[in-house]
Amino acid sequence: MTDQTPKKLFIKTYGCQMNVYDSQRMAEAMGAEGYVQTDRAEDADMVLLNTCHIREKAAEKLYSDLGRLRPLKGARPDLKIGVAGCVAQAEGEEIIRRAPLVDLVVGPQSYHNLPAMVRGEAPAVNTEFPPEDKFDHLPQRRATRRAPAAFLTVQEGCDKFCAFCVVPYTRGAEVSRPMARIMAEARDLVARGVREITLLGQNVNGWHGEGGEGFGALIRQLAGIEGLDRIRYTTSHPNDMGDDLIEAHRDIPQLMPYLHLPVQSGSDRILKAMNRKHTAEQYLRLIDRIRAARPDIMLTSDFIVGFPGESDQDHAATLRLVEQVGFGTAFSFKYSPRPGTPAFGREMVADEIADARLQELQALLDRQQKAAQESMVGRTLGVLFEKPGRMPGQMVGKSDYLHSVFVHAPEVAPGELLQVRIKASAPNSLEGELV
Repeated sequence: MTDQTPKKLFIKTYGCQMNVYDSQRMAEAMGAEGYVQTDRAEDADMVLLNTCHIREKAAEKLYSDLGRLRPLKGARPDLKIGVAGCVAQAEGEEIIRRAPLVDLVVGPQSYHNLPAMVRGEAPAVNTEFPPEDKFDHLPQRRATRRAPAAFLTVQEGCDKFCAFCVVPYTRGAEVSRPMARIMAEARDLVARGVREITLLGQNVNGWHGEGGEGFGALIRQLAGIEGLDRIRYTTSHPNDMGDDLIEAHRDIPQLMPYLHLPVQSGSDRILKAMNRKHTAEQYLRLIDRIRAARPDIMLTSDFIVGFPGESDQDHAATLRLVEQVGFGTAFSFKYSPRPGTPAFGREMVADEIADARLQELQALLDRQQKAAQESMVGRTLGVLFEKPGRMPGQMVGKSDYLHSVFVHAPEVAPGELLQVRIKASAPNSLEGELV
């Protein structure tokens, strides 16, 4: 760049951890163009909205945010505004038609083209599924000190085609990154202070190596990196929970005893309507095998209530499954129709019925979460400290089971992994003292 004054980039990230990772990579790509990040849109030379299309009204939220940016664009016409992510993929040129203040639209598989788009060397709308691997075209990750925990994308896309889900249409078919490139990025992260890596993918345990290796083999390789103390992954599909991965939970101490394994419903009839390709009984037997391998594992899940055609009996089956498994926590949502998915247009369950079912399910899950947290009181857990807490001298970190743990420890620095005795359970967190 001829102008030596760094330009400023503001990124707003919606949705999942994958988007958090993508935003980091887009910031690095623009960093190679001389942009530095700012946390204020008002100070930015470029604003990038990295969108998520999973929840209802995702597009409406985008257009609402764009409306708030209109005065900034009016005051500074040279301000560049970009829309990235899954809404960008789904809406394409419609975004620029509805919101002419937007300068560029880039899908999640094409954001390596972002610098060229900003320079005017590539089309302003890029929502293709390119044949090349975008990771090959992104700049080297900058050699700066990192936070102690980081995300690393190993797989993208999904071939499952669940009837409620837009991911196969916005992220494309399943693609696994080569093991060698994953290992290189992981080593680089560890060299810059990362002690915990969460492996990401829309269907992360569907990862497979070029030689046919399963996801468990990747975790075993990562566990050999000196200084990488913790490994996590999300999000998984029950049908890809193979023996190699279950054995990794048994054998590898760096693999944390925490597993997010969405089931969505406890009714076989609804699971079939969702195209989940597993039954409630198969899910329960899988949980038995996982717990036999790692008895202390904490399980979390996703549930959709009010899916088209769901009856009171179907809802009761979901409650029974939750009672049988006992989750550490879970995410539950009322079904929201997504245009373009197979379930779109099916007859909806009445709102008041779906709302009541959601409240009943969430009350049960809240009781299980409270019990799981209270079971930690009196135990000594490893805690990776990440940042100062809310009170003077307080530090907060994550336990083995992904609980936020607050400790009065003014002498502790971010990145330290220490033993903590849990003294109390608070809403959504634990309190402890250093051992």
